[in-house]
Amino acid sequence: MKAAVCRQYGPPEAVRVEELPSPVLAPGRLRVRVGAAAVNFPDVLLVADQYQVNVPVPFVPGSEFAGVVTEVAPDTVDFAVGDRVTGTGMFGAFAEEVCVGSAALAKIPDSVDDRTAAAFGVAHRTAYHTLRSVAQVRPGDDVIVLGAGGGVGLAAVQLGVTLGARVTAVASSDEKLCVAARYGASVLVNHATGPVRTTLREALPAGAHAVIDPVGGELSEPALRSLRRGGRFVTVGYASGSIPQIPLNLVLVKGIQIVGFQFQDIPPDEFARNESELRELLATGGVKPHIGAVYPLAETAAALRHVADGQAIGKVVIDVGYALPSALGSFGG
Repeated sequence: MKAAVCRQYGPPEAVRVEELPSPVLAPGRLRVRVGAAAVNFPDVLLVADQYQVNVPVPFVPGSEFAGVVTEVAPDTVDFAVGDRVTGTGMFGAFAEEVCVGSAALAKIPDSVDDRTAAAFGVAHRTAYHTLRSVAQVRPGDDVIVLGAGGGVGLAAVQLGVTLGARVTAVASSDEKLCVAARYGASVLVNHATGPVRTTLREALPAGAHAVIDPVGGELSEPALRSLRRGGRFVTVGYASGSIPQIPLNLVLVKGIQIVGFQFQDIPPDEFARNESELRELLATGGVKPHIGAVYPLAETAAALRHVADGQAIGKVVIDVGYALPSALGSFGG
């Protein structure tokens, strides 16, 4: 099979597409022929060995994919050969085949194509659980979304509007803000053109109920200052590459809450509810991910570079295409 391989840590250009043996189908796992994979910022960090978790080289990057089940280990249930599925994992998705456990998979609705399914999972699940359970967004709330042009940010714009919030989108270019407006953002802030703190104060004189921050860096503090008393600031990630230093006196004076998002922290009953609601939105077309760029597998390094440089609008997808299964080998699994 063809796969994008990181053999030494470094920039996106360290990733090369090679011929590899197919991953071994271990007990309890399924083989999926990948049709499309989505690029996420943590993929860039893993290749650079700058993520909070280290993956030993060599490895195949990629954490999100969609395709069709081609083989099932005898002790595996819930899925059968021919099922169209989407899945997530720490790595392995930028390849023509991947072997994963059934817990990492979900069936793709008939109405949804592979690119859409691959692009929907990580960003929209992160955004929805963040909005619904962590930020506790209600209809009529004012929500500020930082990095509103990126995968998680644009998903948060879409889903915030779906939940009935008034969304203020903060992004680095008018092009990104134009897309955010298409998905319902009512206030647009280009942080490259002026002081964010002043602009947000003018746009939201009463303050926001919540801030969703997948970016970090210098945007976090002015956004936090824009919260009303009792508001919630949710930190989701640090795509800027910089972890913000927040003056704790702001938390005291404004009576706000700063909360971190992790999937495992969502209460089980809320997690199940959120997942059910999100699947319904996907199946019915209530929400569809914005795919801003598509690359072939041969150009995986370029796709990673596009995300690393902050050029992505919405999701970046790698079109893997279906290939005939290769002979079994020892790489991956």
